[in-house]
Amino acid sequence: MNKTFVFFVLLLQTFMFGQEKKFTTTDELSYLLKDSFFRKCQIGVDVYNITKKEIVFRHNEQLLFHPASNMKLITTATALYFLGPDYKFKTEIKYDGEIEDSVLNGNLFFVGGFDPDFTSSDLDTLVMQLKKNGINKIAGNIYADVSNMDSLFWGQGWMWDDDPSYDFPYMTPLSINDASLQVAVTPTNIGEYASVTTIPQSNYFNFTNKIVTVDNDTTKLTISRNWINRSDSLILDGGIYVNAKSDTFTINLKNTNQYFLALVKDALLKNGISFDGNCRIKTTPKSAKPIAIKERVFSEVIINLNKTSDNLSAEMTLRALAFSKFGKYASAKKGIKLIDSLVAEVGLNPKDYRIVDGSGVSHYNLVSVELLNEILIYMNLYHPKLFKVLYNSLPIAGVDGTIKYRMKNGFAHNNVHAKTGTLSGVSSLSGYLKSKSGDLISFSINIQNFVGSTRKAKKIQDEICEILSTME
Repeated sequence: MNKTFVFFVLLLQTFMFGQEKKFTTTDELSYLLKDSFFRKCQIGVDVYNITKKEIVFRHNEQLLFHPASNMKLITTATALYFLGPDYKFKTEIKYDGEIEDSVLNGNLFFVGGFDPDFTSSDLDTLVMQLKKNGINKIAGNIYADVSNMDSLFWGQGWMWDDDPSYDFPYMTPLSINDASLQVAVTPTNIGEYASVTTIPQSNYFNFTNKIVTVDNDTTKLTISRNWINRSDSLILDGGIYVNAKSDTFTINLKNTNQYFLALVKDALLKNGISFDGNCRIKTTPKSAKPIAIKERVFSEVIINLNKTSDNLSAEMTLRALAFSKFGKYASAKKGIKLIDSLVAEVGLNPKDYRIVDGSGVSHYNLVSVELLNEILIYMNLYHPKLFKVLYNSLPIAGVDGTIKYRMKNGFAHNNVHAKTGTLSGVSSLSGYLKSKSGDLISFSINIQNFVGSTRKAKKIQDEICEILSTME
């Protein structure tokens, strides 16, 4: 049901009843919600005119929904409020012992500080700092210190059968490359095994390549890992068309701390630092001295977090919140205490909702569109500097992020700044837009309990945004 059809039906009704009527935004939205789609599923809508400080439209605004990735709006707003955009995620190297004649007679400790965007390139930068400090050999061991976080690698209510999707990372405060692996597959000659490369290349992975180059493109590829046995061993099977381009697949990793240590060992050798000790997990002794650090501010992290709806970034942000307030062994539960504080700050009761993670992956989460919209309103009215950071982190309709291919035309195009959310049977969209009159509008829409594709739900959300964008 597009907007033109809505207008046609409303005008036809006016003609039939023989009276003139100017249809309001409420009329248009109310008619849209009569769609037969909602006979079997539910929708909640909360719209507010921030400029005029007045409610535009509400429907099931207090009904509890699974927020899906709209939960990231709550997490990032909380982080901006309690941590600030300049909060630094830190990955540190410390050492014990002494450095003599370019030899470290002691151990290295890599201390995780929840940086979700730490990469192999960042690791190389840290290792080069060791080189600059005159270290050419490590005579001790290398340890991963992951004690800043508790031992729960997944959130409450995360689904076992989402493994091994890279959207469901095994969490550690010392993650690297999104706690995932890329596998590049390139065809060779017909009948021969394809070329397989891990990115970055590492001897950490065990696999037998059974991918064959074939003369048709109907054979399916299997790129996975042995997740049933809780292993990072790769499973590579199937076929790839001889004329196909190289294809890259991404999967999550189970033993993320061991993978980090394997890449540390590779980086040391690549940079000419010899090492033949052990790689293990251990808490850094208090006497250890800092030697290298990589910092990343939250104002950088929030962009990828919201634009691409990155689950790892949201969960690490939640634990950074917990760590900033309660110290070591940061957990989701401790971080959620700060979310509850923000909920109370905006004037609502945290006991009316259930929040268990920071990303919205869990089906246990239950919040209302009223809560989401009140947070959006609060950030704009009472923390304009933080609002600007939040606003700029949101995907833009038809331009980038998770709504790059939505609302490509009309008044909503390049106007709506909003966070998407998708789970099985759930589709949500919350954010800001400018009306035709120039007013700033905040909104939250959640549709759930439908079966099948999200296409219809997204279409209705887009139509609501178009209606709001044309308000005068």
